[in-house]
Amino acid sequence: MKFEIPNWLIILGGAGQIFTALIYPYIRHRVFDWYNDIKKLKPLNQEIAKTYGRYIQGLNFSFGLISIIFTSELKNNTGLAVALTGLIAAYWTGKLITQFAYYPMYDIPKKRIFKIGEVLMNTMFVSFALIFISMFLINLSGYFA
Repeated sequence: MKFEIPNWLIILGGAGQIFTALIYPYIRHRVFDWYNDIKKLKPLNQEIAKTYGRYIQGLNFSFGLISIIFTSELKNNTGLAVALTGLIAAYWTGKLITQFAYYPMYDIPKKRIFKIGEVLMNTMFVSFALIFISMFLINLSGYFA
């Protein structure tokens, strides 16, 4: 029996990735007070931090858009499908490792909405990793079959 990730799940994951890109500025500003912290850095370091923030936001948005537009292509067992699903799986897996290894050391505001948001965001990150790890493994096995 051949296992396949349903298109709706990939599209839902894509929408979630776009959502993370869109909500990212709000989280930086309202939850982490990121902009005030950035002001304490030297000007070049401020720009580097902002640039990496934009990279993260851009990757989240791009991976979401790719997932929605190229759903079938991400499942077709080609070398490119293996590479792209592997990249996205590695990205979200790395995000999770970083999230759970380093972020618990920091306090987020104790407001209920932020605690709920933390659980929901972490649930989404785990889902993205699981979806794309599964797709990568399926593509990889299909590529070598």
